[in-house]
Amino acid sequence: MNKNLQKLFKIAQKPERLAIGLMSGTSLDGLDIALCSFSGNGMKTAFKLLNFVTMPYEESFKDEVKEVFAKKDSVSLEKVCLLNAFIGSFHAELILEALKNWGVTPSDVDLIASHGQTIYHAPQHQHKKSAYGNATLQIGDGDHIAIKTGIITISDFRQKHIAAGGEGAPLALYGDVVLGSKAGENRILLNIGGIANLTYLPRDGDLTKVMCTDIGPGNTLIDAACREYFNKPFDEDATIAYSGEVNEVLLEALLHHPFFNETLPKTTGPELFNLAYVADAQQATRTLNIQKADLVATLSAFTGRSIAGFIRQHFDNNQLHIYASGGGARSPFIINYLKKALPGTFISNSDVLGINADAKEAILFALLGNEAVCGEPLHIGNNPAVLMGKFSFPN
Repeated sequence: MNKNLQKLFKIAQKPERLAIGLMSGTSLDGLDIALCSFSGNGMKTAFKLLNFVTMPYEESFKDEVKEVFAKKDSVSLEKVCLLNAFIGSFHAELILEALKNWGVTPSDVDLIASHGQTIYHAPQHQHKKSAYGNATLQIGDGDHIAIKTGIITISDFRQKHIAAGGEGAPLALYGDVVLGSKAGENRILLNIGGIANLTYLPRDGDLTKVMCTDIGPGNTLIDAACREYFNKPFDEDATIAYSGEVNEVLLEALLHHPFFNETLPKTTGPELFNLAYVADAQQATRTLNIQKADLVATLSAFTGRSIAGFIRQHFDNNQLHIYASGGGARSPFIINYLKKALPGTFISNSDVLGINADAKEAILFALLGNEAVCGEPLHIGNNPAVLMGKFSFPN
């Protein structure tokens, strides 16, 4: 048997596996690296977060990615090609640095599960080209990570989901079901990253009732406005939002996007929700000259209103426990907005579940890596029952 396959077979048989999960999101703030231990698989998975860090990106790197990020036209194929290899190698360097800081040797780690860097997400309902299906593209080659770290790397998870009939997102569904379900409690695991998405977990454990979908913008518009008008990567502690006032006319215009009426489940990204969309809404409502702090307040309310409206439409507020994660979970403006809009609903941070709110997405990809090695496909409603990820070996 091939030595790589022999090693993989031994890893799958271990009572405990060490896995690194990587997440680099649409906010481009840095690479989330979560070192996790797993035993078992599927609904019998036991998990511990051993270490977590976000390795921040330099502005020069962010600028490189932005040249090819979420752009429908006028993108250099050479740049995409170069960045695919470069990001894989760069992420490997950040992993090695994190392991050194933690006092962990690469040989102790069984596998790396890498999300990669999304540069374009194109579900069919968005591109509307009948000859083509759903599509998405993440770069940051897994072979480069495997060679440079010496660790088996699993990457490119979203393609299998699409090939099996999904939209490639949100993949949080599988980890949320495994780690977040609890008998007797109707739960929503709400992730407010660049895009807001949620997973509904029914109290009776009936997987046919589970819902996982994108809702709309999370932090992507807020962060973009902060970068554009305040030279800040994000609105820390919602300071800017609280200094402004919500423009209700603009808010209503922002909420009138066809995406909000699409059939569930659905996915989206900054390809739709970007500053050009905001500018069009401002033009239509003659609000181009509002104060920039008012704009950030309105965009923050847009996130809160779209999330609250979705939950009110689809669930019984009084029987819900909502656990938030992602950057938006740290925004007092958004969380307080949700608490006011959803009276009677328990809203807390996912930390209370033992799932670090900042590390959650990286943890979930580590879990997908563990499933790829030793799991079986989970049948959850109409979602694709597949194991995801492509394997890259270090030799």
